Amino acid sequence: MGYKLEGKLLEVCDCNILCPCWVGEDPDGETCNTIIAWHMDKGDINGIDVTGLTIAVTAHIPGNIMEGNWRVVMYVDGNASKAQEEALLQVYTGELGGPVADLVQLVGEVVAVERANIEFAVHDGKGTIRIGSDISAELQPFEGPTGKSTLSDTVFSTVPGAPAYVGKASDYKMKQPLLGLDIDMQGHNAIQGQFLFEA
Repeated sequence: MGYKLEGKLLEVCDCNILCPCWVGEDPDGETCNTIIAWHMDKGDINGIDVTGLTIAVTAHIPGNIMEGNWRVVMYVDGNASKAQEEALLQVYTGELGGPVADLVQLVGEVVAVERANIEFAVHDGKGTIRIGSDISAELQPFEGPTGKSTLSDTVFSTVPGAPAYVGKASDYKMKQPLLGLDIDMQGHNAIQGQFLFEA
C-alpha cells in the first residue's frame, strides 16, 4: 500500500518573474504569498482512486522558502468523497511519507482545511486555477524561439524530481482573511509542471 499520483501543477505567487524561491533566494518583498494546486490525472492512495481530483493550498511564506514556517490553508476538491478527502489529506499532511512529505516539512501551521469547488484547467500551455469565489489566477508559460515552453531545473520545487515551466500570471486574485491576504495583481510569477509522486 502507499500512493502513486500523477498529474499537473499550477502555482502563482506575488513575487516578480522568476520567483527567487525557486533558486533558493529570499522572496521579493521579503515574503511570498502563493496558490499551489496539484491535479490528479491518475491517482491511487492506499487503494482509493483519487483520479480527477485537485488539492490546493494558499500559503504565506515569511522568508526564505527553504527555512519553512509556511502558514497554509488547504483546500480539498468539493467533488471528493469523505474517503477520498481523508486519503488526500493523509498524503498532503505528510502522514504517508515520500516526496510529498518532504515538501510538507516546510509547513509550520495548517491554519484551516476547507472543501471548495476547484477549477483546474490547462489548455495549450495556458492554465486556470479557481478556488471558490475569491481565489483565482490565469497562467501562461514563457516560450523560447521554437515556440516551446521554457524549462527550469531548480533548487526548490513543489513538484520534486519533475520539470517546471516558468511563466506569468496575467491575473492573480486571492482574498484569504485567515492568512490576512487580499491580493489583486497582474504580471507576476507563475509556474506550471507535471508530477509523478510515489511512496
